[in-house]
Amino acid sequence: MLAAYGIGGLTRGTTTTVQVNLGKVCNQACHHCHVDAGPKRTERMSAETVERILALVAASRGVDTVDITGGAPELNPSFRSLVVGATALGREVIDRCNLTVLLEPGMEWLPDLLTAARVRLVCSLPCYTADNVDAQRGNGVFDKSIRALHMLNALGYGSRGTGLVLDLVYNPLGPALPPPQAALENQYRIELRSRFGIEFNSLATITNMPIKRFAEQLHRRGALLEYQALLVDHFNPATVDGLMCRSLVSVGYDGVLYDCDFNQMLELPLRLGARPLTIDDIESFADIDARTVTTGTHCFGCTAGAGSSCGGAIAASASSAT
Repeated sequence: MLAAYGIGGLTRGTTTTVQVNLGKVCNQACHHCHVDAGPKRTERMSAETVERILALVAASRGVDTVDITGGAPELNPSFRSLVVGATALGREVIDRCNLTVLLEPGMEWLPDLLTAARVRLVCSLPCYTADNVDAQRGNGVFDKSIRALHMLNALGYGSRGTGLVLDLVYNPLGPALPPPQAALENQYRIELRSRFGIEFNSLATITNMPIKRFAEQLHRRGALLEYQALLVDHFNPATVDGLMCRSLVSVGYDGVLYDCDFNQMLELPLRLGARPLTIDDIESFADIDARTVTTGTHCFGCTAGAGSSCGGAIAASASSAT
């Protein structure tokens, strides 16, 4: 498809974001989860691996952001040391939070840590109505999410002038592309403010990836091939320059390196000869710059319509190949 549009091969640029997956342990088991995370998972990043990542961040001048994800990354005992360490290095820290983890027993320390470190929160809220959220994420999740958002607003998150950034994430309930991001953000702002008095900074729209739990759901419904065709048919060349794999590296809980979180879940690592490349094989994250990106059919999820990345839509407008 890139060749059809006269676009050269997909290669990595300068690595500016290190996305750290602290493991697959989560207090939720969402239907769309591409990580296949949940309460019964046991995979967790070790304290030694976190220490090595911090050393590499310190040695990588181009890296300005440490993006922490999971599972529910806050449930990893090393979450605190990663946040404190990355902040001490002067890097922006992002926590991809499911909101409800803030209400879990034993997590009372979490709001103070997030506030003190001025962590940027990127929080999942796939709709502003209870029915849609609970259908995707489990009964009662919407009400808990609203309680968590009130807690964060009370701390100053989402308010202008505080510097405490609270972003929300939308993903479709089923096999469809997200609507235009700017219009949906405005609708979220109106609904959450009028119904619950909640404020936030921005909304990111993210396309559901046809991998892991969501792919299995589509397969059971006989809709997997149709959804994959939808993504291919809406390929947008304007998204390619902004793809997250150009500037982000994903680090698995075991220290293996990937071009993105999706490649990680499909076990498509960066390689050193015949074996996966790990954090022990490099001296800084600049060592992986200019490598060819490992691609697959799932990559059409990031290039469909307005595009999709961990930061939301890529292109200003949608386009399609057909």
